[in-house]
Amino acid sequence: MPATILLVEDEPAIQELIAANLGRAGHHVVRAGDAETAQRIVREALPDLVLLDWMLPGASGIEFARRLRAEERTRGGPIIMLTARGEEQDKVTGLETGADDYITKPFSPRELVARIKAVLRRRAPQATEDAVELGGLRLDPATHRVTAGEQALALGPTEFRLLHFLMTHPERVHSRAQLLDQVWGDHVFVEERTVDVHIRRLRCALEPGAHDALIQTVRGSGYRFSTQPQQTAPAR
Repeated sequence: MPATILLVEDEPAIQELIAANLGRAGHHVVRAGDAETAQRIVREALPDLVLLDWMLPGASGIEFARRLRAEERTRGGPIIMLTARGEEQDKVTGLETGADDYITKPFSPRELVARIKAVLRRRAPQATEDAVELGGLRLDPATHRVTAGEQALALGPTEFRLLHFLMTHPERVHSRAQLLDQVWGDHVFVEERTVDVHIRRLRCALEPGAHDALIQTVRGSGYRFSTQPQQTAPAR
């Protein structure tokens, strides 16, 4: 699945080159020339990854990265630093600030695309086109198909995204609010109970392959995808 990448770079030629190569790789690129513009963009909608130049007019890339890591809403987002500063201490500073990777200029477009793919696979697997196989299900984002063995399962677009996110974060419990942010987008304002409706639809879609039990309700917390049988509280 194409990722939305926020590119924060103040040099127009470099910005254009990077955006063109990421576009050819299938990503959607949102551009900013300084940290203040990037901050406004992030307030409106969270990107899947931030590609951040160190040297920016006004606030530096390091300062902006610190802001992102300090706020709960943006704390978990992947960040890759781009910089001409190649000294070891600079790399240590960037990584300690919270960057997931650190790429020194000049770099090849192919290397950049590969490094982005590696970070997304590690930090935001739902933003990649890698097929996922778990619990007898296979979900392929590239073809938008879900199969249980040889049986194709019909899912709506929202149920597909919901299943993709849950399968790429197995065994973890996600609240309704977290699922809304990750699946619908944190800039979309809908009732939390909307999640329950789509969970029911997802379970119905998985029922023909007897995989509906993989979507578990954790009372008082949310939902998870698990291949482990759900434990029930003993009757009193």
